[in-house]
Amino acid sequence: MSFDIAAVRASFPSMIITDAGLPRVYFDNPAGTQVPQSVVDAISDCLIRTNANLGGFFSTTRLAGEVVDAAHEAMRDFLNAHDAGEIIFGQNATSLNFSISRSLGREFAAGDEIIVSRMDHEANVSPWLMMAEDHGLTVRWWDWNLETFEFDLEQLDALVNSRTRLIAVTHASNVIGSLTDIPGVVALAKRAGALVYVDAVQTAPHIPIDVQALGCDFLVCSAYKFYGPHQGILWGKREHLERLVAYRVRPAGDELPHKFETGTLSRECMAGTTAAVEHFAWLGRTMGDPAGPGRRKAIEAGYCAIKGHEDALVRRLLDGLATMPDVRVLGIVDQARLHRRVPTVSFIRESVAPESIARMLAAQNVFVWSGNNYAVEAYRKLGREHEGGVRVGFAQYNTPAEVDRLLELLHANTP
Repeated sequence: MSFDIAAVRASFPSMIITDAGLPRVYFDNPAGTQVPQSVVDAISDCLIRTNANLGGFFSTTRLAGEVVDAAHEAMRDFLNAHDAGEIIFGQNATSLNFSISRSLGREFAAGDEIIVSRMDHEANVSPWLMMAEDHGLTVRWWDWNLETFEFDLEQLDALVNSRTRLIAVTHASNVIGSLTDIPGVVALAKRAGALVYVDAVQTAPHIPIDVQALGCDFLVCSAYKFYGPHQGILWGKREHLERLVAYRVRPAGDELPHKFETGTLSRECMAGTTAAVEHFAWLGRTMGDPAGPGRRKAIEAGYCAIKGHEDALVRRLLDGLATMPDVRVLGIVDQARLHRRVPTVSFIRESVAPESIARMLAAQNVFVWSGNNYAVEAYRKLGREHEGGVRVGFAQYNTPAEVDRLLELLHANTP
């Protein structure tokens, strides 16, 4: 089967919207993707048919419970977790990180060490820095190579020691796009008995995530980055989630996953998350070749279906930017190493501020981001902590014609 871009775009109602006669070009995807009609329908149906709190005996509360259970099962398949009890829903990845950091901090003692990276989004940095401050922990920083735009496991090996308790690291950078060798990180961490906490927000839209294969202890992602609603999801090994103290109200109990799911969650967004997972399964069944029965195999096939399409968009953009002598791409450009990155491309133009480029493109209804994108340490490493760069991120619904439109505008606005 082949990737059918027309069918994909037809499934996203926002693709047909124009502003002042100009079609929208959504290259702002690393900050949040558009949603298919199936997600809109699932949210609407939940609010109409199952709008009640949990735990009662009447029909709407029973149906609401089914929505919640279905969402946990969907994310179990999406992440290949052992069981649905390992899936925790929350407002967003940042909030979940702060919550779990508070629980983990109770297990650490003054003088213990944690490792954070200079490539991560602040959502996977600030919670750990604050935890370290609260408990008198030592913070070690894992740096990355400015020439390769990748981490060096040997440098991490030098940081890990008998006092290391946690390594927090990104699966893929939200700025330079580089992937991290998570199994390699886990191997080093386990030698010291340390936990590995992975931010997979940027990989979830592009790469099938298998928490069992990765071997990490915790992993977070956000549904609104993989075609769902504004929702965060945490996976943790059952042994950890059962052991950790959850900051919760007393009636909540200790049963997983609910002991960590504080208050009344957005069940409509949980329904939308299930629909987003089903969208990947639909891609796999209609445009891929599932290696076996079941939703997980269909999801994997869905990712395979979109990979070639997204890779081609990245190559097209990089080839076009390479013709502009005043443009510098902040990330891997070597064609032989493109498999080491996700389709998020940041660049700078030496004589034009990133914000000016983003404003120019926005005036033509081409949506990109500028600034540091909350990747404070990454841009500090690049010497651009304040001005940042221009970020273009591709999704399954983007087209080669849209890439050409971006390049034409950049050429036309050359200083």
